[in-house]
Amino acid sequence: MPKFAANLTYLFKEFPFIERFAEAKANGFDAVEVLFPYDEAASEIARKLTEHGLEMIVINTPPPNWAGGERGFAAVPALEERFRNDFIRALRFAKLLGAKHMHIMAGKAKGIVALETFKRNLTWAAKQAPDMSLVIEPVNEFDMPGYFLSDFETAAEIIEAIDLPNVGLQFDAYHAHMITGDAMDTWDAHHRHVRHIQVASSPNRQEPLKGEIDYPAFFKAVDESGYIGWISGEYNPKARTSKGLQWAQGHMKKVQRQKAPPFSGDAF
Repeated sequence: MPKFAANLTYLFKEFPFIERFAEAKANGFDAVEVLFPYDEAASEIARKLTEHGLEMIVINTPPPNWAGGERGFAAVPALEERFRNDFIRALRFAKLLGAKHMHIMAGKAKGIVALETFKRNLTWAAKQAPDMSLVIEPVNEFDMPGYFLSDFETAAEIIEAIDLPNVGLQFDAYHAHMITGDAMDTWDAHHRHVRHIQVASSPNRQEPLKGEIDYPAFFKAVDESGYIGWISGEYNPKARTSKGLQWAQGHMKKVQRQKAPPFSGDAF
């Protein structure tokens, strides 16, 4: 049964950022992710996570301002020192929040030198943080022109070349469908590398309810693959977030019904 999380950069934007944790919990989520949480004090975010019993699944690195900053530096040959300095800062943040994964953004670059730079920086980061899961994510060129990592074959090549246990794939079904035209086939080809999943409709990037991706079939395929991680909603709600959560809440209610009671005679 899928486990669903809420991306608080996209969802519950009707509320100030620090109030979105309570809204996520009130709507049935047990886990969240935030793209760039660096504008808030890590201690305050950690307090909200504890207060509402939420798990932080993933944050992005490096930590520039999302509204106007670069989309990463890991594949940019001239910025290796900047990537490494920012990674250390982001790693401290991730540890304070108990984040399960860090998404390493490649940035805008191209060519073999960029590929080797990306591999080198990922290898360095993985060895700096052997207990942290690092993920890379192909992003479609329509949404982010010039982004280095824009196809799944390159992502798989990089993961297999690095061959370290804490480096894997972040599978965004929306981006997968925009890149390949078939999110399901892409999942079938690459799910062995996947550590985290994000979902949205295609092509509108709204609730994963209607559109070109058959999400009931996708969630079934994810279950059948043996994936046990989280699936996060990363989309632009059509209206108030709470009005469009049918994609997740039905599944979450089924999970709650299946949970064991607090005490069982088999416990001892």
